[in-house]
Amino acid sequence: MDAPQQQQQRRRQSLPPSTGVDLCSIVMRVIFFALIPIMLSFSIPTPRSSFSILHQVPEGHVGAYWRGGALLKTITDPGFHLKLPLITQFEPIQVTLQTDQVRDIPCGTKGGVMISFDKIEVVNRLRKEYVYETLLNYGIYYDKTWIYDKIHHEINQFCSAHTMQQVYIDMFDQIDEKMKEAIQSDCTRYAPGIEIISVRVTKPNIPLSIKQNFELMEEERTKALIAIEKQKVAEKEAETQKKIALSEAEKNAQVSGILMEQKLMEKESIKRQQEIENEMYIAREKSQTDANFFRVIKEAEANRQKLTPEYLELRFIEAIANNSKIFFGDKIPNMIMDQRLLGNCQNGIVREEHAQM
Repeated sequence: MDAPQQQQQRRRQSLPPSTGVDLCSIVMRVIFFALIPIMLSFSIPTPRSSFSILHQVPEGHVGAYWRGGALLKTITDPGFHLKLPLITQFEPIQVTLQTDQVRDIPCGTKGGVMISFDKIEVVNRLRKEYVYETLLNYGIYYDKTWIYDKIHHEINQFCSAHTMQQVYIDMFDQIDEKMKEAIQSDCTRYAPGIEIISVRVTKPNIPLSIKQNFELMEEERTKALIAIEKQKVAEKEAETQKKIALSEAEKNAQVSGILMEQKLMEKESIKRQQEIENEMYIAREKSQTDANFFRVIKEAEANRQKLTPEYLELRFIEAIANNSKIFFGDKIPNMIMDQRLLGNCQNGIVREEHAQM
C-alpha cells in the first residue's frame, strides 16, 4: 500500500463514527432557521399589508375586513387577530373621540365680501355598532363626506345669508352651534353612526381695510364702554355717599330718639317725684290743717266754758287797770259802757265766729 492511501486510512480512523440520525437533525434545524425569517416577514402587523397573517388592532379602534373588495361583517376588538394573507385586507377604524381639522375655507358674505376661515375643528366619534353600516355606505373616508365637505358647504351657506358685521362680530359666537346642529342633523338622517360632539371655529380673515374699520369701531366702542363704566362708578360712589349720609342721619336720628326718650324718662321721673312730693305736702298740710282745726275747735269749746261773765268782768277790770290814762268828766259814762252790755256784745261776737267756722 502506497503512502497516500495510508494517510487517508489514518484520517478515516481518526474521525468519530457518524450516524443517520445526526444528519437528519442537522437538516431539520437548517430548514427551521431558514423558515423563521420568512414567517416573520409574512406576519409583520402592518395595517395595509396583504401578506401578513398576524395583525394587531390598536386600543380605541375596531378591525374591519375586506375580502375580494367586499366588506365583511366581521368586526374585531383591540388585540391580535389572524387573517388570510393576500385574500383578506384589514383596516383599523377609530371609534373613540377624534378631532378633524378643516383648513382654508373661503366664503362670500351677503354683501359680496370674500373672507376665509383658517381652521375649523370638529370633534366627532363613530359609534361601534354602526361601523359596518357606515363603512358599507361611505367607505373608510366617511369623514371627508360628512365632515370636511359638509363644513365647507355649511360655512358658505351661513356666510351667504349674513352680512360681514354679522359674521365677524354679531353672530360669530353662534357659528359653532349652528355648524354642529347642521352637521348632526344630516348625519342623524343619513349616517346615524357619526356623532358630532362639538365644533370650534376660528376668527375669519377679512380684508385689511375692513379690519381697520372694525378696529376703529371697536376702539370707539371701548371708549364708550369706558365712559359708561366711569359713569357707573360715579353713580355708585354717589349712591354710596348717599347711603353713608342716610346711615349717618338714621344713626343721628336714633341717637336723638334715644336721648329724647332718656330726657322724657327723666322728666317723667321728675314729674312722678314731684307728684309724690305734692301728695306728701298735701297730706302733711291736710294733717296740719286738721290738727289746727281740731285745736281751734277745742280752744273754742274751752273758751265757751271759760268766757263766763265773771271772767269777762275780771278781764275788763284788768284791762282798765293796765291803762295808764284815766279820763274824768261828764261824758265818761257815755264812753264807758255798762259791764253787762259789754258781756252781751262779746257773747254775740263769739257766736258769729263759731258760726263762720
